[in-house]
Amino acid sequence: MDTKLLFLGLIVLIAVQRVMELRLSKHNAEALQAQGGYEVGAGHMPWMKAMHTAWFIAILAEVVLLNRPFVPWLAVVGFIGLGIGQALRYAAIRTLGPRWTTNIMILPEAPPISSGLYRRIRHPNYLGVILEIAAVPLIHTAWLTAIVFTVLNGLVLRVRIRAEEQALREANAYDASVGQQPRFIPS
Repeated sequence: MDTKLLFLGLIVLIAVQRVMELRLSKHNAEALQAQGGYEVGAGHMPWMKAMHTAWFIAILAEVVLLNRPFVPWLAVVGFIGLGIGQALRYAAIRTLGPRWTTNIMILPEAPPISSGLYRRIRHPNYLGVILEIAAVPLIHTAWLTAIVFTVLNGLVLRVRIRAEEQALREANAYDASVGQQPRFIPS
């Protein structure tokens, strides 16, 4: 079977997964708002959604239009990155439970989550996203997409993480509970 068709199938599965996550996020955000929660940093969300959508399009365009070859060793690297990214993201979703959202939702006076992976790093979900954005394109040698969107994702996360951590400092005991832990590399 053609590797490009298999890769297309993988991209479709990841896209469907992201849509399901958006639905879960919306449900959780509505529940948090009903408990007095509120959103911060909403201004960057359209940029983040556009970047993720463009990432899917760019991967497929690079593989098909630039006729990128399938390189088995690079695909293995890509699949390892995808696997680690998925594990980190789903561990974060499970640990945060009903407090997990794609938007930055603050639940005043609620203690920050400091269990699971959050005992070692502040942002396991973002680390998972970083790995996936870099790794998935490499599965079919879309190295240009991997580089460009890793940089773009870094810029978006720089804004997002600052907004999230500032809001948590103001509304919760963030620094006292997890603020001294490293953001991405376990202590």
